[in-house]
Amino acid sequence: MPPSRPVRAALVAAVLALALVPPAPAGAAPAPGAPGAPGDAKGAAGTGPCAAPGYRTFGTASETGAIVGATEYDGHAYVVTRGLKPPVLAEIDLATRKVVRQVPLPDAPAAGAAEGGWATTVAAGKIYVGTYPVPDLYRFDPATGEAEHLASFGREGGFIWSLATAPDGTVYAGTYPDGKVHEYVPSTGAVRDFGVLAAGERYVHAVAADATTVYAGLLDKARLVAISRADGTVRELAAGGAGFGTVAEHGDRVLGASGSTLYDARKDGGDLRTVDLGEISLDAIAFAADGTAYLSSRPKGTVYRYRTGDTALTEVGTPRTGEETRALVLDGGTLRGYSGSGGMWTMDLASRESVYTDLIEAGLKPGSERPQSILRDQKGRVYVGGHYSVTRHDPATGARHRFWVPGEPKAMVARGGKLYAAIYPSGQIIEIDPRTDAIRSLGYLGHGQQRPWDLEYDPRTDKLLVASAPLGAHLEGALSVVDPDTGDTQVYEGVIPEQSLMSLSLDSAAGVVYLGGDVLGGGGTPPTKTSASVAAFDLGTRTVRWTVDPVPGHRTFQDVKAHGGVLYGVYKRDASWFAMDLATRRITHQGPLTGYGELTVHRGRVFASTFFGGGNVHVLGTEAEPVATGLGDEWYTDPQLAFEPGSWDAWALVGRELAKIRLDPRCPTLTIPSA
Repeated sequence: MPPSRPVRAALVAAVLALALVPPAPAGAAPAPGAPGAPGDAKGAAGTGPCAAPGYRTFGTASETGAIVGATEYDGHAYVVTRGLKPPVLAEIDLATRKVVRQVPLPDAPAAGAAEGGWATTVAAGKIYVGTYPVPDLYRFDPATGEAEHLASFGREGGFIWSLATAPDGTVYAGTYPDGKVHEYVPSTGAVRDFGVLAAGERYVHAVAADATTVYAGLLDKARLVAISRADGTVRELAAGGAGFGTVAEHGDRVLGASGSTLYDARKDGGDLRTVDLGEISLDAIAFAADGTAYLSSRPKGTVYRYRTGDTALTEVGTPRTGEETRALVLDGGTLRGYSGSGGMWTMDLASRESVYTDLIEAGLKPGSERPQSILRDQKGRVYVGGHYSVTRHDPATGARHRFWVPGEPKAMVARGGKLYAAIYPSGQIIEIDPRTDAIRSLGYLGHGQQRPWDLEYDPRTDKLLVASAPLGAHLEGALSVVDPDTGDTQVYEGVIPEQSLMSLSLDSAAGVVYLGGDVLGGGGTPPTKTSASVAAFDLGTRTVRWTVDPVPGHRTFQDVKAHGGVLYGVYKRDASWFAMDLATRRITHQGPLTGYGELTVHRGRVFASTFFGGGNVHVLGTEAEPVATGLGDEWYTDPQLAFEPGSWDAWALVGRELAKIRLDPRCPTLTIPSA
C-alpha cells in the first residue's frame, strides 16, 4: 500500500537555473572535535564551500508513461496514468493504436490529490474511474470530453481498488482501508455501502457484479464473498490461503485467484473447484461467450486458458515477458491486454502472434513520477528507479535515457561493471548491463517473499544480500543470499521470528549483517510482537548471533546502519532515531526526526534522509543536526542519497527533479526555497 504524501510546489525557476558551487576539497573525514564534526560551529553562509545556492537540479528524475486502470468502449480504450498529478485519462483509437485524447481528472474537493486511477469500468456509455491515494469516483463522457467528480469513499490515504458495472448500469467499488463495497447509481447519484464484509478487513481488491449479486475478493481475510444487491446479505463462496486479488463472473460461475490457487465456484456456493497454479499468480481474467476464461499471470506475463472442469491451465502464449496486465479484453479471435508499465498488446489466438504498442510512442504524454531508488555508478552516471523503468542520467552531458525493467526497483547496487536491482512485486533479483540495458534474471526469492526492501553487495563473499517482507496475511520476512553469477539463492525465513525484514546493514570485515524488523509483516494479520527487533546474522555459520529490541514499543524499522561499532536505526511509524553500542547493545543516543527514511554513511558521517516533514537531511551524532531542508516529500518508497566520492555533494530529489545537493556538516543548514 503506498501511503499518501504531501505535495511540494514547483521550485522558483530562477533558483533552479543557478549552478552548484564547486564542492569542498576531498579529504579524510574529520575526527570528532575537528571542523565539520556534528555539534561544531557552522561555517559562514555565502562564502567558500558554503556559498549559495548549494544545489542544482537536472530535470525530471524518473519519467513515466505507466498506467493502472484500463477499459474499452466503442472502438476505443481508456487508460489512466500512474504517479502523475493530476492523473490523466487517455483515449486510444483501437484501429490506429494511437492516443487521440488526454484529459486530466479534476481535483476533488476532499483533502489530498489523486495520483492515479486503479479502477475503471463503463456504464451507459460513460467511463468511470476510481482513484488513489484519495478514494474518489469520477465520470468521463466521451461525447463531450468532460470529466467530473462524483463521490468520495474515504479520506486521503485510501484507494478505490476495483470497479464493476451491473447489467442495470449500477456501479460498484471495492475500497481500502475500510474494506467495503460501495454502490453508485448513475441515474440518481445515490451512494450506499454494504458495511463490514469481514471483521478486520481493509482491502476489497476485486469486484464483479451480475443482476442480483456483487462478488468481492478480500485481501486480508482471503475470502471470496457474494453480496446480495437487494438486502446486503453476505455469503462466503471460498476461503483461500492468500488474498483474493482477481475476481470475474460469467453465467453461473465465479472465478477468483488467491495466491497460487484458482477457485471456481457456482454462484450459489456449490461445486467449488480449485486449480493449483504452481509458481504463478493471476492478475486479470476475461471470459469468452462460451465460458472459456483467459487469464494473465505474473511474474512472466504468460496468458492461459481455462474452462470449468479443467484440472490445469493451458498455456496460450506470452505477449510481453515480465509485464503485469491491468486488463484483458476478448474481441472475437483477438485478445487485448494493457500493461502496467505503459503499453498495450494484442494477441491473435489462432496464430499466437502478438503486437506490442508503447503508449508514449503512441502519443501519451509522459510525466514525472515518484522515484523508488537511486544509484551512482563508477562513471558518475546516476540511475533512478521508477515504475517498471530505470532512468539513467549522465550529468556530464545532460543526457537522459529511460529503459524498461520488470517491476519496481526498490533498491539497486553496483558490482563491477553491472548493476543489480531488487524488484517488487515479483521478488525477482535482476542484473542490468549499463552498456546495452540488457537484463538478466537471477531468479525469484520465492517463499512468499515478494517485497524486497533492501539490497547490499558483500565484496568479501561476492554475494548479494536481500532483506524482504511477504505479501498479505503473513508475518515473517527473510534474508536471502544470492550468487550474482549463478543466481543460486539461499533464503533464510524467520531470521527475526514473526517479523518481516525492512532493512539490512553489512559489516563485511566481521562477516555479520544486521537486520531491522517490522512486527506488522505483510500487513494482513494481527502482529504477535509489540517491538521491532534487530538481529545480528553470521554469514559464515548462517545463524543468528543475537537479537535485541532497541526501543520497546516501536514496531517498524525503516533502516539500520552499522558504523564504527555503533548501530544507527530509524523507525518508520514512530519517526525517530537511535545509536546503539554494538558491544553492549545499549542505546547511547536517540531522539525524534521530522519523518522517516534511509541512512547513508559517507566520509565518516551518518546521514538520515527523511520525508513527511518537507524533505530533510540530518547528520547523526549526539543529536540529529539538520544539514538540508525543503527537498520535498516526493519519494515513492523512502528518501535515499547517492554521494559523490570525495565531496559532501549527494544526488537526491528536489521535488520530483534529480538534484545534486551540498550536505557539508561544516555549513549552515541548506534551505531550498519553495514557490
